[in-house]
Amino acid sequence: MKKIAIVYHSGYGHTTKAAEAVYAGVLAEDAAPELIAIDAEGNISDAAWASLAAADAIVFGSPTYMGSVSWQFKKFADASSKQWFAQEWKDKIAAGFTNSATINGDKLSTLHYMFTLAQQHSMIWVGTGMKSANSKAAQRNDINYMGSFSGLMTQSPSDSSPEEGPLPGDLETAKLFGKRIAEVAAKLLK
Repeated sequence: MKKIAIVYHSGYGHTTKAAEAVYAGVLAEDAAPELIAIDAEGNISDAAWASLAAADAIVFGSPTYMGSVSWQFKKFADASSKQWFAQEWKDKIAAGFTNSATINGDKLSTLHYMFTLAQQHSMIWVGTGMKSANSKAAQRNDINYMGSFSGLMTQSPSDSSPEEGPLPGDLETAKLFGKRIAEVAAKLLK
């Protein structure tokens, strides 16, 4: 059974909802997911660092603030330089997700940051593997309505509660993304 750690920061609870949906998708593939929340000060516990070391895959998550990851996620990323120095995460599966208040919100910049972090660690990046909902018949709650291939993108209006956003289609996309990560980990990490 593959161990998949989902390490994320959530400022208002919307990114937590996306993380929980990714978790549900991983769980559906008979893998062992673990949610690791980065706290408001940008820290995780020693036990969480140990979980990341033991994981077969690490999924990064952050809201998109001002076109990039939150400062709390950045602090976590900078703290991972110890793991980078020892190449502890080399050849682990990596993936990423983000949420912002607008449809675009420069979420791709956030995913590129996570991709670059994964590449610095010599990890193997997994995208969504999903076609986008891009026809005239497409509806907001369709799978991959955001049209992201690099990683999961979700959207929650700035005045919505976590119960109101991300929308059901984004959360279903998140579950399918978690499922894909678990499937890839099972195939590549025998």
